[in-house]
Amino acid sequence: MSHRISELVSTDASRISRRCWSEQWVYELEKRAIFGRSWLFLGHESQIRDPGDFVQAYMCETPIILARGMSGGIHASINSCTHRGLPVCRSDHGNAKRFVCPYHSWSYSVEGDLIAIPQESAVSGKPDKSKLGLKRVPRVESWRGMIFGSFDEAIVPLEDYLGDMRFYLDAFFDRFENGIEFMGAPHRWVLDANWKLPVENQLGDVNHGAFLHAAIIPREAQDIIEQIGHSVVTAPGHGATFRLMPEDAPVDEVAWGMEGVGAILGGAEVQEYLRGIQAKAAERVGDIRARMKGLTYGIYPNLSFLWSNTSFKVSHPRGPGKVEYWSWPAVPADAPDTVKKILRTNYSSFFGPAGILEQEDAEVWVQQFNGSNIDFAEDHKYFYGLGLGEEKPHPDFPGLVSVTANEFYARHFFARWRDELMAVEDVE
Repeated sequence: MSHRISELVSTDASRISRRCWSEQWVYELEKRAIFGRSWLFLGHESQIRDPGDFVQAYMCETPIILARGMSGGIHASINSCTHRGLPVCRSDHGNAKRFVCPYHSWSYSVEGDLIAIPQESAVSGKPDKSKLGLKRVPRVESWRGMIFGSFDEAIVPLEDYLGDMRFYLDAFFDRFENGIEFMGAPHRWVLDANWKLPVENQLGDVNHGAFLHAAIIPREAQDIIEQIGHSVVTAPGHGATFRLMPEDAPVDEVAWGMEGVGAILGGAEVQEYLRGIQAKAAERVGDIRARMKGLTYGIYPNLSFLWSNTSFKVSHPRGPGKVEYWSWPAVPADAPDTVKKILRTNYSSFFGPAGILEQEDAEVWVQQFNGSNIDFAEDHKYFYGLGLGEEKPHPDFPGLVSVTANEFYARHFFARWRDELMAVEDVE
């Protein structure tokens, strides 16, 4: 069997081989071509507010310590001792002055510097500790409190990487005067699926709702999405879907959060808070974005954002057929604590690990992977051609825009995926 990426994705990305999800050699290329060269989401600044605060993260399968240094800077280091490779941090999150390897007790500062080697007092030659710190992630940048890292020292600045996606992300972030915060540690669970399957789903596939989630999403809700919904690709791999509500729509139909369980069942305090946010939306984000009700967003390669349920998700690869899914609820940073607690139910009821919709999606991703790994079907590639060529520029929205049924969000993702893997493949 030939091992060439060019054979897996057609020129227009409308036909995609099942091997894109199932082959180990493809995954090995992905690690170098994508995860070694992209900006990868690490965490939110609200998780590391104070000096010494840290959380654990991953960049592909590489364990990372994300920490607030004693001088207030943000540092990302690989969680592996320079001496014998053990993890020097075993806690998922916390506050520390030192990270200590349990094997020989080499200790490191939260910034990643090697501080002490107990054994060096017994030898004459003293190693240069300044050269033996934890391996640093060479590029770390933050935007709107969202922290990203990259192994590629030459990568473009994060703002340039996000590009026009900032227009759509700010329709959410800029609604809140003091930004957002993540509530607690991430939920984490493992699925027998490929990492790209959750990414694709939440990059723009909103038209499965009335079918897969028929018990919760009525056909009428899907009809509204199809009538007023837009799908956007700002750059290959970055995308957003949203509803543009009519100018005369009632505030309760437009306001962020009002369609969630928290607002429906949470009482007057929550509802009045959300109406107050919407009352200032046009002033903060402009008339058009004030009427945007987001659905699914995606940042290449593996960060997803669900607007209505205010959930950020990262699809961490663990091989071609396994993914560790991390998911955080987010709330406005300056909301009253009582409101934050209630708004969190918008996430947990639907898109936490036990959420109704999350469980249905997870089952589909596992079955998708199984379908990509069966025998005697390789000559029957998947069809990704719905709406081929119908996406076009829009006078009000950056990027290419189309109806939500157009699968161009996935075609553009796989075109970028193909080209990046081919670039590494050709070098090797």
